[in-house]
Amino acid sequence: LVLLAGAKATTVYVPILLNQLVDLSANPANLPAAVPLGLVIGYGALRIAAIAFAELRDAVFAKVAQRAIRNVALQTFRHLHGLSLGFHLERQTGGLSRAIERGTNGIDTLLTFMLFNIVPTLIEIALVCGVLWSFFGASYAFVTLVCVLGYVFYTFGVTEWRIKYRRQMNETDQEANTRAIDSLLNYETVKYFGNELYEANRFDQALARYERASVASKSSLSLLNIRPATIIGIGLAVL
Repeated sequence: LVLLAGAKATTVYVPILLNQLVDLSANPANLPAAVPLGLVIGYGALRIAAIAFAELRDAVFAKVAQRAIRNVALQTFRHLHGLSLGFHLERQTGGLSRAIERGTNGIDTLLTFMLFNIVPTLIEIALVCGVLWSFFGASYAFVTLVCVLGYVFYTFGVTEWRIKYRRQMNETDQEANTRAIDSLLNYETVKYFGNELYEANRFDQALARYERASVASKSSLSLLNIRPATIIGIGLAVL
């Protein structure tokens, strides 16, 4: 959290220092050469510090995220061994392994986004709006805040709408993986009955459903990315 605060503070202060450096260059005064030189060195050091704080933050948090993944994966593994024989006779090994992999990886993504992206970004927005208010007046801060809020609400709305496509994509991916892995695990049975073509057709049907779901998911993602860029562009034009 200390490294997180340091990263945000340096990120916000970098343009302020650049502003002071540009003003000093445009209006040179009877100052010793050490003053502009110190500002140049400070500007470079702050840019390095912003990246260094962010990378150190990720390095420190890696142990927390990986331990959480390890604990949940172990709990899931023990839970699977505690299930009934009927569950294991279905032999959906491929889909099960993909679900475990997707779930454990999702823990890292969720922790990282919540702790390092969403909450800090809200804090950074407040800091930036305060800086804009101080330097350029309330109108700049207001337009910036409206743009950001519009961006956020639009993103949430479209994301909720496109969840169904992402869910279909995950389900069809799991289905295709189940059919591929289980067919290979039962290789001798497939060969004994000469069902290679049948298994290939079943796998291809699952891949076709995944293809359609993936196209819908990617297309909706493009729509999600275009509109926020429009919001930002309009906001910059107004400013």
